[in-house]
Amino acid sequence: MDAERLRLAFAHAAPTAVIDGGKTMPVDLVRAAVLIPVVLRASGETVLLTRRTAHLRDHAGQIGFPGGRCEAGDVTPEATALREAYEEVGLLPVQCEVLGRLADYRTGTGFSVTPVVALVQPPLNLRLDDFEVAEVFEPPLEFLLDARHRQRSYLEVDGQWREYWAIPWREYFIWGATAGMLVALADFLASVAAMRPGDAAARAIA
Repeated sequence: MDAERLRLAFAHAAPTAVIDGGKTMPVDLVRAAVLIPVVLRASGETVLLTRRTAHLRDHAGQIGFPGGRCEAGDVTPEATALREAYEEVGLLPVQCEVLGRLADYRTGTGFSVTPVVALVQPPLNLRLDDFEVAEVFEPPLEFLLDARHRQRSYLEVDGQWREYWAIPWREYFIWGATAGMLVALADFLASVAAMRPGDAAARAIA
């Protein structure tokens, strides 16, 4: 899956509206957005992921995308995602070519998250917010999209069992909403490829 195929897929098709990542949804969801940064490395596309610091109250030590809550000054989810990526890891907006959005991902913890997919042009002179981000790493995009590398796992929360996606890579365990959004990206691209052969988007990623 190269950069041009990603551009054409998002240009010619729209993802589904909403994905529920939890069985029980809170009534009032908090709006948030994350950036899925596809880095255009010479050796092949990667995805920039973060590992949160261990002392945080929420999601300590977990793997995620740069992102956070939408603020009053954010005109669009794209604005939120780009702002948060700059604040968390120092990724410059001018290095990001926004391709489009995936379906909003609703979490059982009360968030409705808009994943924003962007191509990122190296070099990356990152500056991590050491209060929130312990490290960044870049798994290959093709690895993350490959269904053979994902698994379904279960977690008991407040007496209820929740099912979630997980994508182990090296020493990292990518799970929960982050893995769910990567699966959504893979499913979106697969759905475009399955369109009628004459459709431009299908030809783009075939």
